[in-house]
Amino acid sequence: MRIAVTGSIATDHLMTYPGRFVDQLVAGKLDKLSLSFLADSLEIRRGGVAANIAFGMGCLGIGPLLVGTVGADFADYRAWLEAHGVDTSGVRESAVHHTGRFICTTDADLNQLATFYPGAMTEDNDIDLRKLPGPIDLVVVGASDPEAMIGFTRQCRQAGIAFAADTSQQLARADGARVRDLLDGAAYLFSNEYEGHLTEQKTGWSADEITARVGVRVTTLGKDGARVDRAGQPPILVPPLTDVEPREPTGAGDGFRAGFLAAVGWGLGLERAAQLGNMIAVQALEAVGPQDYELKPGPLAERFAAVYGAQAAAEVSEHYS
Repeated sequence: MRIAVTGSIATDHLMTYPGRFVDQLVAGKLDKLSLSFLADSLEIRRGGVAANIAFGMGCLGIGPLLVGTVGADFADYRAWLEAHGVDTSGVRESAVHHTGRFICTTDADLNQLATFYPGAMTEDNDIDLRKLPGPIDLVVVGASDPEAMIGFTRQCRQAGIAFAADTSQQLARADGARVRDLLDGAAYLFSNEYEGHLTEQKTGWSADEITARVGVRVTTLGKDGARVDRAGQPPILVPPLTDVEPREPTGAGDGFRAGFLAAVGWGLGLERAAQLGNMIAVQALEAVGPQDYELKPGPLAERFAAVYGAQAAAEVSEHYS
């Protein structure tokens, strides 16, 4: 199964604030908010939702096709991704813009304040999926330039290519009509629990109506694991890992998608997909930087078996060993 991953490609500037953001908020004054937080660390890492997802899939041996626009400063990043099994032939280079930047501060409660500069990503709307090399079985439409996301979704419908909707960071700025257009008919819909409720609010569709309009609805639940819904079927509830030592949350959701889609690419069932999603999300959560974890088959299988059982681990190890 050949999977193309669209979405942002960026450099992450990750800072930590030792206090709690909420302690600095003054009731009744939030309409005049002016705050500055003194960070005690800065890490500059490779990131962007599409690159993060592709990296995880590449590490699992799937060989995804990364699709997006970058700047002339991307050479080292490209070499890194290719060394980890990512096909970058679908990445185009802008003549005028730098690669995108994600600037994020995380507090002691793992709450985050972030700003994203799109840079070259604003040119993603110039990409024609139908001209990409080789056949494509599934396109992940990740958070990118809003017009490009709409364009990719419509191109998939026109070409009869299955797509996975992953609005994530762009959900907040999209109106109801745009959100409906982005997810209607998707083979998969990914969101966290909050984004799921916001999707229902913006579309005006109930949870059941959304599930009926997509093939598989996948909701990450943080410390409660993940939920997979299909119309007319009982939900699949997958428990989380319990022995987790979180360091930095950026990219954990992308790690989940990488694991889930890798299992789909292997032909495994939805329960295994969500289990592997949880596993890769934790690998990212326990690292500083969304692409700074390492997947070793032996330790991964042992940890998988400890949480989800020997049979589940054996089914995954059959494809990644």
